[in-house]
Amino acid sequence: MGELSILHMNKGEGEASYAKNSTIQRQIISYGKTVMEKAVYRAVENSLPKSVGVADLGCSSGPNTLMAVSEIIDNVRGTCREIGLPVPELRVVLNDLPGNDFNYLFMSLPEFSTNLSKNKGIASDRCFISAMAGSFYGRLFPKNSLHFVHSSSSLHWLSQVPSGLEKSGEHLNKGKIYISKTSPKFVVDAYLRQFERDMWVFLRSRAVEVVAGGTMVLSFMGRASPDASAEVGSHQWELLAHALMAMAKEGIVEEEKIDSLNAPYYAPSAEEMRNVIEEEGSFVVNHISALEIGWDGGLVLDNINSNVDFDESSKPLKVTKIIRAVVEPMMESHFGAQVMDDLFTRYHGLLQDYFSKTIAKHINLLVSITRKF
Repeated sequence: MGELSILHMNKGEGEASYAKNSTIQRQIISYGKTVMEKAVYRAVENSLPKSVGVADLGCSSGPNTLMAVSEIIDNVRGTCREIGLPVPELRVVLNDLPGNDFNYLFMSLPEFSTNLSKNKGIASDRCFISAMAGSFYGRLFPKNSLHFVHSSSSLHWLSQVPSGLEKSGEHLNKGKIYISKTSPKFVVDAYLRQFERDMWVFLRSRAVEVVAGGTMVLSFMGRASPDASAEVGSHQWELLAHALMAMAKEGIVEEEKIDSLNAPYYAPSAEEMRNVIEEEGSFVVNHISALEIGWDGGLVLDNINSNVDFDESSKPLKVTKIIRAVVEPMMESHFGAQVMDDLFTRYHGLLQDYFSKTIAKHINLLVSITRKF
């Protein structure tokens, strides 16, 4: 499977598009505002730049991309005002894989630039927005060109399916598409090794590109349990596997096709993330926290705040649309477009049953780090 060609969200503005079904990412970006504000302040204060380089890695498309950029620009303006500096030029680069819907993104830029000038006083000759297509698991930018890096809801995607999940032509994670309670230990180990390799490369690449004292704020799916097969962190994949296996029993898809599919995804623990940062050695950890968020993005929990009301009856359908917007390109590439409606109808039914028994939640890791001097 060519992961780089299929790891993109559903394109366009239709009902199944990511642009219409990105509630969770919006909540995560909103929740991390305070951490982002502190990180931007630290980056500007550390270097006092005349030109600020900003990168949004895994930007995707839709309203959330420019929401994050708008927050970053606000934070740069506020920091400069507080420490008595003129607002510097802003070089903002939006990055994602080549399959991303950059056309949708580009069409929204003229209106964004107009609003930037009208509402924030940032003229078009002070803020330069461009795009960079490519994997962030490798170099993307010139040395010492970035002061602040943001990435939301992207780093749980691996650069490839872990190696070692097939032996002598036999698929070893049978009936599953991710880590499960019934997965052999070597499957879990293979996923962890791939995450560690990818994250090390990510950090080492950014260490060259980010100036000394520059900062990064990263948020992505994780888990609170040390057990990689814990329900919170893996169950959305388990339910997809159940739906696919039901289709296999009816002869709609081949079981071997399911056995051969392993999601290039990993939800790490905070400890696993911290270990890689410390091993790579280029960054200092400012903040790591694990946030709880409902599968529909309508309920955000932490140790202080809880219990926001939402419509339970609409939740299974809403979550089905969210998951479909994210994973359909990968599923369609593997099983074919003709079975997608059936797959997600079954998934919706499984969600209805699951939500009747539990409060489904994701863990999102929020990480702030500073490039060492």
